[in-house]
Amino acid sequence: MLNTLKIHIILNLILSLYVVVGQQPVAGQMPNARPNIVIIMADDLDSQQLSCYGGQNLKTTHIDALAKDGLKFHNLFASEAMCVPTRASLFTGLYPVRHGSFQNHKPVYDNLKSVGHYLADLGYRVGLTGKDHVTKPKSVFPFDIVDGFEPNCVAPTDEYHLDDIKKYITASDKPYCLFIMSINPHAPWTVGDTTEFEAAKLKLPADWVDTPVTRRQFVKYLAEVRRLDDQVGEINALLKETGQDKNTILIFLGEQGAQFPGAKWNLYDTGQRSSMLVKWPGHVKPSTETHALVQYEDITPTLIEIAGGKPVAGLDGQSFLPVISGKNKELRNYVYGIHNNIPEGDPYPIRSIRDHRYKLILNLASEKPYYNRFMMDRNRKDRNTVWFSWVDDTVDPKAKKITDRFENRPAVEFYDTEKDPFELTNLAADPQYAQRIAMLRTELEGWMKQHGDEGAFMDKVYPKKQEAK
Repeated sequence: MLNTLKIHIILNLILSLYVVVGQQPVAGQMPNARPNIVIIMADDLDSQQLSCYGGQNLKTTHIDALAKDGLKFHNLFASEAMCVPTRASLFTGLYPVRHGSFQNHKPVYDNLKSVGHYLADLGYRVGLTGKDHVTKPKSVFPFDIVDGFEPNCVAPTDEYHLDDIKKYITASDKPYCLFIMSINPHAPWTVGDTTEFEAAKLKLPADWVDTPVTRRQFVKYLAEVRRLDDQVGEINALLKETGQDKNTILIFLGEQGAQFPGAKWNLYDTGQRSSMLVKWPGHVKPSTETHALVQYEDITPTLIEIAGGKPVAGLDGQSFLPVISGKNKELRNYVYGIHNNIPEGDPYPIRSIRDHRYKLILNLASEKPYYNRFMMDRNRKDRNTVWFSWVDDTVDPKAKKITDRFENRPAVEFYDTEKDPFELTNLAADPQYAQRIAMLRTELEGWMKQHGDEGAFMDKVYPKKQEAK
């Protein structure tokens, strides 16, 4: 009888230990409770200014902490380097030609589904606070709109609070995916503490002309990067305060490049290249990095897989969860780019393709100069702007070469981004690269045809409510 009782007690102890151990997340496996997801997105961020990406002008303490605690992506690219197309690609998992927002502020097609549908079908609440450019129509983007962050990216202030965000993330036992869309550091660069920075000591990118106006504006820009970093810190602290940090994936995204010449509204790497940090306790090893090629279209398929869903047929993106888990080192062979210049300037369609090292750019209207109304406003009498300070500069010996490269572009540009990260030396005429250029061009034109991209014909004015076929 005693032996039987002892055996019974031992079996119960073993069972108890099994249950306790079984409740602990195991690296590479889903925990018992599906994770919450918080995505913090910047607005026009030059990701190379982040100190965890090598930036030397400020220490981005809180963003760096995410890199220390998680996985840093070096090769995330926007397929179109402007706000509305990038966000539409993020939410739909489709390339710009297929979701319809292939010009800035052009609406998406109204018969689409987005991450709001896909995650809701898997039992998630899907919310958004802050910049709301891509939340309409509601039938395509059925987000719970949460108060807290400023929705207007050109507002002179960015006042925000976390009360409603706290309520949203603690309101239900259902898992949530919350997009926190900051308006920093989008122009007009009117918030943040500029006294932290000394203009004369700033390190400027190699593709800029060094002028006093440029340095003054860069100070204002960096002050908003600091403001963004503080917001990231407050969100991370809120997750810890509410006890949700251990079962929440925290993702930081940089969007596309800054509103300086050669970055946003272009297909150079300073426009297309973005940042992504993924913190996932128990699943992502701290202080890890990946050079896998990834595009914004890949994020929604990844969220679907994380939430336990099956791949959605017809999406252009693909899940990079195997990269996050460490199972795979690569995702794509190429990343692609599309630029249509209307309504931000004269028609100037551009297409691009890139592998890990080489970048091919096709300027489909190279017979005329590139023009952007925000930076190069030909009706503006005031020449005290960054672009005109470059044009008028007589001190920097590189000034004319940089402005000519930006304004007067050849039909074909080809760069070795490993040796020339700012794409200042065009190798398109070098015969040793002829075969590689031909191969990349064939791949790019095949991608365009596959997605119904009609090239230069697409960069035109569309009547309201009328969508391109």
